[in-house]
Order: sequence, then C-alpha cells, then structure tokens
Amino acid sequence: MNAPRTTERHPLHTFGQPVLDRRQTRVKAAWIGIWLIFLASPVRDLVEGGHGTAATVLGALGLTAFVGCYLALVFRYTTRVHEWRVVYVTFTVLLVLAVALALGMGSAWLGLFVYAAVSAGAVLPMRRAVWAIPAVTVTMMAIGMRDTGAADLFPGLGVTTLLVGFAMTGVRQLIRTTVELRQARATVAQLAANEERLRLARDLHDLLGHSLSLITLKSELAGRMLPAHPDRAARQVADIEQVSRQALVDVREAVTGYRRPTLAGQLAGARTALAAAGVAADVPLEAPGPGPAPDEEREAALAWALREAVTNVVRHSGARHCAVTLTRRQTLAGPVLELAVEDDGMGPAPGAGHGSGHGNGHGNGLTGLTERLEAVGGTLDAGPGSGGRKGFRVAARVPLGPDGGGQPEPAAAASPGVLGSSA
Repeated sequence: MNAPRTTERHPLHTFGQPVLDRRQTRVKAAWIGIWLIFLASPVRDLVEGGHGTAATVLGALGLTAFVGCYLALVFRYTTRVHEWRVVYVTFTVLLVLAVALALGMGSAWLGLFVYAAVSAGAVLPMRRAVWAIPAVTVTMMAIGMRDTGAADLFPGLGVTTLLVGFAMTGVRQLIRTTVELRQARATVAQLAANEERLRLARDLHDLLGHSLSLITLKSELAGRMLPAHPDRAARQVADIEQVSRQALVDVREAVTGYRRPTLAGQLAGARTALAAAGVAADVPLEAPGPGPAPDEEREAALAWALREAVTNVVRHSGARHCAVTLTRRQTLAGPVLELAVEDDGMGPAPGAGHGSGHGNGHGNGLTGLTERLEAVGGTLDAGPGSGGRKGFRVAARVPLGPDGGGQPEPAAAASPGVLGSSA
C-alpha cells in the first residue's frame, strides 16, 4: 500500500505571509542568514588583516551592529511597515556603519554596501529606493577609489551593488503583491460565503415562510373550533398535516440541491487541495463551452468523480504533478464529456487489477463512482498513466444531450473543446 501523502504546508508556502510560529521563524532566518556568507571578506580581514587590538575590537563591534541592523530591516519590514521612522533610522545607522567601517578598516569592507543596497531595495518606498540605491553605489565607489581605480571597481562590486539593490525592489514588490492577492482571495471567499448564506436564507424564507404562516393560522382556527365543532377542527388538522408534509418535501428537495456538487466548484476545490498538498496542478477553470452540457445529475456524477480522484492523488499517490482535463468527444452513441485526472505518482499497487485505485483498499471508492456514473449512463476507466507513463489515470465519461444516448464508448479523437493539458 502506498504511504499516505501529508497535506501539511511546506514552510516556503508561506511566501508573502508573516511568520506565525517558531518553525517558520527559523526557516525565514535561515533563508535571510545564508546571504551573510558574503561577509567572509570583512571577517577574514578582522582575523588576518594585521589590525591593532583596538581596531579589531571596534571592527567586530561595528560589524555585529551592522548585521543586527540589516537583519532587523529585512526580517521585520519586508512584508509590511508600520513605523517608517524606525525604518529610516535603522537604515541610516546601517549606512553610517558601512561608511565608517569601510573608511576605517579598508577596501575589504566595501561589500557592506551591497547589504545597504539590498536593505534600501527591500524596505524603502519605491520612489526613495530608486535614489537610495545609486547613492549607496556612488558612496561605495568614492570610498573604494582610494585604493582601487574606478575602471576596476565599478564593473565588479559597483555593478553588483546596483543590480542586487534593484533586484530586491522587484522581490519586495512580488512579496507585497502576494500579500495583497492573499488578502483579496480571503475577501472574495468571505463575500462568497456571505452571498451563499443570504441565498440560503432567502430560499428558506420562500420555502417555509408561507407554509409555517398557514400552519400557524390553521392551528389557531382548529383551537377555536374545539370542542364545539370537532369535524371542522379535524379538517383544519388534516390541512395542517398536508401543508407540513409538502413543506418537508420542499425542504428535502432544497437540501438535495445544496448538497449536489457542481463541476465548477469541484474544479476550484481540486486546485486548492492539490496546491495545499504541494502537487503542481494543471486544472481548467471551468467546464467546456459552448455546446451541449450535461444535466445536473450527470454533472454531479462527474463532480463526485473529480473529488474522489483528487483525494486519491493527495492522500495516496505521492505525485509531484497532476493534470485534469475536460474533453468533448463524439462517439457512436453520441457526444460525451470526459473528465480525466492523471498524476505522475506511484501508480496502482503491484498486482492490482483494472480500476483498483492507487493501492489496496481504494477499490470501494472507484466502485462506488462506477455505479454512480452507470446510473446516469456514464462509464469510468482507471489504470496506469496514458502512453505507458508512470502514474495513475482516472477517466469518467457522461453522455451529453437530453437523452444520454446509453452507454458511451471511448473515442480516439477529441473535439477542440479541451480545457486542460498535461504541460
């Protein structure tokens, strides 16, 4: 049996989000701290540069303060800034330390200006960063030209300082755009939930408001008719029973409609589930159109097939990539809509037969899907990946059109309405 696949978020999936726990803090600190390797030149100069004791101690203290200011800027203020005064003061201290250490300790310390440019690109407003980064580069060049000519200094360290600084502005913009997109997604989800609650409230009011009012009125009439007119009261009670039964039927039909999954909803859910599991997904945005569409029962059957297939990919396949395709096919029995879910995981268990799923114990789910699809005139195929590729493929087909056309047969050629691809 294949090992279940965890749906725990990878630490790097929190890109663009503030850290929430110690684990994420360690990951972000490691990601930022790895770039401190470029401080090897100042550290080597401290150890081997032949400076006096006082200069070495002051240089070490200055370097420690510089690293502290740099980490404070890029760790805390890359995503969101609440106190701009703190940012400006910290950046000023960072730049002053870089100038003082480069002037006092020598050209080996010019690399500190690269970190100053990175800090400017990471946290300063864009309109100020575009001036601060060239200013940092010019300051570095002015100090470095005491020992090295501009022709030697600029193509190397000068260009690096400029490029890294402006590259960081792009990374900062990407991070903040990601934050805004996450917030927009949460807002859209909340609005959708509110709209669904309002729709449910309206439907319940329309279904039950009149029936409950009528039941209340007839109950009052029956109460007033007793005991003087028991026959008339009995008729009112019979009407109450009839109205309540009809209300119960209406509620059951409404609940059935709410519970019936839609293909569009399951496509959105598939994208979310696969992304949360760390599986690269290629999922179409919507069902094919224009053209004949499956009715509600057949669409629900495809939606259940998609849910079951994606659940198997997430839990059991160990896949890195999953492709979902929706294809219109013309068969001898009429047009069909085919839903295919294919992954590059471990495939069916050794010795498993056709339609057995990703491993032992998963045949019941596919058997239930087969029965559900057959009830609406559809078919289900499940087995190894197409073309002999590694992985597992599930293909569900339902007939299109009003009559369904009986059991559809697989077709070799697809119409142009293919929405997904396994790119």
